[in-house]
Amino acid sequence: MRESTALNSKQGSVLGGILLIAGSCIGAGMLGLPILTGIAGFFPSLVMLLIAAFFMTTTALLLVEVTQRYSEKANYLTMMEKTLGPIGKILCWLFYLFVFYALLIAYIAASGNHVSSLLPLPASMGSLFFVLLFGGVVFFGTHFVDMTNRALMVGKIAAYLVVLTLGFIYIDPKLLMHSDPKYTLLSFPILIISFGFHNMIPVLSDYLGRDVKRMKQAILGGASFTFLIYLFWQIVALGTLPLEGAYGILASYKTGIDAAQALSALHTSSIGIFATLLAFFAILTSFLAQTLSLVHFLADGLKVRSGKKENLLLLLLTLMPPLFFAIVNPTIFYAALNFAGGFCAVVLFGLLPVLMVWKERKTKEATEYIVSGGTPLLMAILAIALFVLFYQTTQMSGLSIFPTVK
Repeated sequence: MRESTALNSKQGSVLGGILLIAGSCIGAGMLGLPILTGIAGFFPSLVMLLIAAFFMTTTALLLVEVTQRYSEKANYLTMMEKTLGPIGKILCWLFYLFVFYALLIAYIAASGNHVSSLLPLPASMGSLFFVLLFGGVVFFGTHFVDMTNRALMVGKIAAYLVVLTLGFIYIDPKLLMHSDPKYTLLSFPILIISFGFHNMIPVLSDYLGRDVKRMKQAILGGASFTFLIYLFWQIVALGTLPLEGAYGILASYKTGIDAAQALSALHTSSIGIFATLLAFFAILTSFLAQTLSLVHFLADGLKVRSGKKENLLLLLLTLMPPLFFAIVNPTIFYAALNFAGGFCAVVLFGLLPVLMVWKERKTKEATEYIVSGGTPLLMAILAIALFVLFYQTTQMSGLSIFPTVK
């Protein structure tokens, strides 16, 4: 046991795991949070933020329980196949593709809006300019993306801290008091995807030497850190953005504008400048990570080998479909995020982990670590997942029994 512990200690640190999780969560999706939560108001949405954090953290811990059953390095797709069989593999394939493509549609659409605000280009051409420019970064391979991403992460953190510092000066407490609880569910899908780091669990397991205790610490720490980042961002954004007006929350939602762009339009001071920088860094880091991930996912699934540079055909297959949708509908940002979170991520990172654990507990011997709560906890998580799927399905079909924003 001591030898095993010593070996694990040579692996990554818990702090590194926390930052890995937070880095996976905090991206361009954060820019849309204040708009979708602001319609209901800060305090009603705070309840949704807590529920989403609990839901996604619990399902991540369920995946930790599953990873113990495999001694070899298994990715998310392999775990699904070995646990739920061919059907699990097919579902994982489909919803992985849906998640990646939906997120890329959202990020490319958001990039178009920001580029058009800086250059004399329509939003659709802004998206094309963005993809041509930064798709080339991905083409040069993982190492080049990694080096670029590190620099961008420094910029993102710095811009975030400056926006928070300056933003507190402009906060109007009355804006934070706005409350319209009937729209509370509107923000839940984007909150789900904003805590989506579950595809990193196998990587985290390998990084931390399969040490369950440290994996739990990293997951709880990473989710808590992400929660705080979102909380402070919500306070500043919702405390400075009005509900009504040309660049208010309602108008921004209807035109597909994110919170950073709304802040830039409303505040010509330094907070607007740094909000634009934050948006640039957040969109670009998310775009690079998701594009590279999807290229590698397609390469793995289609058994295509790449050299130091990425396969050009796979890169085109990754970027052309979302670029098409972003050009056809430049205001698709929130619709794409809602689809990714309220449908794809709920199935992939919520429903399927519960089914995996349920089957494993009934058919195999108990593992060293079992998430406490037993069947009641699994039933509660399953109920949340099914409710969100029902809500999102009715919203997408136009037959929703829940209030919609007009």
